[in-house]
Amino acid sequence: MFPTLACLMLAAPPHAESGEPYALLGNRLAFVTWYYVRPGGFGWYNASGQNVAVGGSEGPTGATYRRADMPIGVRLTAEKPERIGPLFTDLKPWETTGVHLTTVVREGDHFRAWGAAAGQHPGGFCAFESTDGLHWTRPDLGLMPVDGQPSNLIPFAEGTVFVDPSAPPEARYKWVQLDGMSRADYDAWRAKHPDRWEPRAWREDVGTAYSIIGATSPDGLHWARLPEPLVVEHSDTQIVATYDRRLRKYVIYTRAWWVGDRAEGVAPGAAWHSVGRRSIGRTESDTFDAFPVSQTILTPPNDFPPTDLLYTNCHTELPGAPDCQLLFPAIWHLLDDTTSITLAGSQDGVVWSYLPGTPLFDTPPFGEWDGGCVFTHPNLVELPDGSFVLPYTGYLFPHKYPRGQLKYNAGLLRWPKGRLTAIVADEQGEFATVGFVPPGASLRINALTARGGRILIEAAGLNGAPLPGRSFAEADAIVGDQYRSPVTWHGQSALPTDQGIMLRIRLDRARLYWLEFER
Repeated sequence: MFPTLACLMLAAPPHAESGEPYALLGNRLAFVTWYYVRPGGFGWYNASGQNVAVGGSEGPTGATYRRADMPIGVRLTAEKPERIGPLFTDLKPWETTGVHLTTVVREGDHFRAWGAAAGQHPGGFCAFESTDGLHWTRPDLGLMPVDGQPSNLIPFAEGTVFVDPSAPPEARYKWVQLDGMSRADYDAWRAKHPDRWEPRAWREDVGTAYSIIGATSPDGLHWARLPEPLVVEHSDTQIVATYDRRLRKYVIYTRAWWVGDRAEGVAPGAAWHSVGRRSIGRTESDTFDAFPVSQTILTPPNDFPPTDLLYTNCHTELPGAPDCQLLFPAIWHLLDDTTSITLAGSQDGVVWSYLPGTPLFDTPPFGEWDGGCVFTHPNLVELPDGSFVLPYTGYLFPHKYPRGQLKYNAGLLRWPKGRLTAIVADEQGEFATVGFVPPGASLRINALTARGGRILIEAAGLNGAPLPGRSFAEADAIVGDQYRSPVTWHGQSALPTDQGIMLRIRLDRARLYWLEFER
């Protein structure tokens, strides 16, 4: 069910040519954008059956329009999650104010998490463990005892963590976090690195220049901070980094600001951030020690109220499909100081689009443990039962409420059976995929049909001709609630893995979540 690291490391080489067949990074074909859905084609045909599009002269009604593999009657949507929490009730002395999980990863058959805590005793960076992804324990790390008692505290600053599949063992784990520097250090940095800073980094009102710093670790517990900041820019919230397996680059997702440049020759007015809209930025590098200033990739869309901003980004990947990248941004509603969680998808991490069906999750009713505001954190992980879960932090009070009595805790958003996004046909619909090379010969499906509905799948070559024995006429109908069920044609399921194929899919009152290939 869970792809191996070797499977995930399959990637297109740098400067690869464009076009079919595509290479999948994982073992799942999922739909978070229309990227894997063929837009289709058409032609205008004369009475003799010739395509006379553009070049013919058939009069106003002499040619007939015919579609080819054009998606009809389908739509893309995101599904609402279930809410689990709070995860921690037996609070330790260093957790009485709150505890949250800022990063969750699955490693083999167990889960690890990093987070932060605050309480009656000094808290800080913490480690957690789980066998099922739902129930979390605090390992005795032996690094920071509290009043002589064991703890899960790490002597390092809070941040987000990622596992680097390209790194040597001593740097397998990497960490990023916000930091600040003095005016003198900021001036020295600008002189030394003229291409790795932005003017907004310096905040006169707080007397600090913002920067992003990094660290590496062999085990996720013992950390060595890099000697210099990764970049000096104004990114003042949760920062998420990753290693992009297709690009073979390090990528950081940041807090960006959608704000214009001040006119030249005039005295500064109000602080620039008073008119800036919080947005999401991105920067990439060949190495994990020096990055250019990030570029804005996602802003509040025009159908948001003008009082809505994007707060945290929460970049992650779809389990089993690392080429399906996701953002779970927190929308900060200035109108009432609450938050909601939305969803955007991308195939390259640069071009993003919001999914219909969002927001996914709104701040629960005031008075509940998470009834003030909510923020999500990486990563989306798959549980042993097939559910996808995403960690979030719930706060008792709104985001900017006076924090003298602040309380927070960790929760999970859960999508049973991994049903996060879907291609839906409310009645009858059909589409064809782009051509791709199957990563496995056996095809399985995660889908749901209404009573009386069904799904049929045809496998074809890149020339469009159905593969022998794999046509619609030979397809076994897929009916009901099917999770990782085999796709068969007269009981047979094998597909070629040494050539490009495409799939044609007919949906009748059905929801298709993803397709999975097994060797």
